[in-house]
Amino acid sequence: MDRIDLLKVFLSVAETGSFTRAADRLALPRAAISTAVQQLEARLGSRLLHRTTRRVSLTPDGEALLERARALVTDMEDIEQQFLPAHSNVSGRLKVDVPSRIAQLLIAPALPDFFARFPGIELELGSSDRAVDLVLEGVDCALRVGPLASSSLVARPLGHFTLINCASPAYLARHGTPQTPADLPQHLAVNYASPTSGRAAPWEWQRDGETATLRMRSQVAANNAETYIACALAGLGLIQIPAYDVRGHLAAGELVEVLPEARAEPLPVQLVYPHRRNLSRRMQAFAGWLETLLADSLDKPAGTRPHKTR
Repeated sequence: MDRIDLLKVFLSVAETGSFTRAADRLALPRAAISTAVQQLEARLGSRLLHRTTRRVSLTPDGEALLERARALVTDMEDIEQQFLPAHSNVSGRLKVDVPSRIAQLLIAPALPDFFARFPGIELELGSSDRAVDLVLEGVDCALRVGPLASSSLVARPLGHFTLINCASPAYLARHGTPQTPADLPQHLAVNYASPTSGRAAPWEWQRDGETATLRMRSQVAANNAETYIACALAGLGLIQIPAYDVRGHLAAGELVEVLPEARAEPLPVQLVYPHRRNLSRRMQAFAGWLETLLADSLDKPAGTRPHKTR
């Protein structure tokens, strides 16, 4: 193997945490994976991986090599594809992470269109409600909803999700419909607990250009969007949710919007990726496709240039 191929093997082992899974990903014998890592370690004069019977992990030198190896492999793949005439020839593996509801409702149903345009791209779609570590987990890009924590990631703003207040007809029949935020202390909410911190978010609304909050009474808390919505459908309380997320339930009459004049501040939606001089062509292709896909669900299209979060 040449040096780039050795780096590709190293990346696969580092990202999967397993020689066997790396062999499956690259369609190579496991012995070839082990030999390639040994050759790379001999060439660099350093041990890159800790090997045990149960897992493989990076040494400090392996961690130092990881991001530089990704950049080198990406640059080489781009050079190889630079003179291809059509975007349909963009190829390679792309690992992305998006919130679970967006993956289920918006992205997965539209993937046949993506692969019709870019048949050479192999997409690994992760869906979770936690903020993954892009560098550590080998993720090329992630869709983040809400304010970004301080990081060294590059952020590409896409727009905002409108947040609405809603409840089931059964809940409103039992408890009445709130007419103003002053009515909220007499109502129940389904609390949303952060999957990271476990803390329940307060109820929010905009008042005179500022955010007002209230800790509402609640009988149940959920830490993922599917359960959060299911509790509202079961009549357990009011929820605040992106409008796209309950569009079907609203149309079917299973949920009803309340307090339309007292909505929370819209949530920013951004595509984030590790800082690199150049984005791979497959990354650019996916980002452009995703921005177009989400346009109908966002308040407004992206209007600012990508920036580094800090």
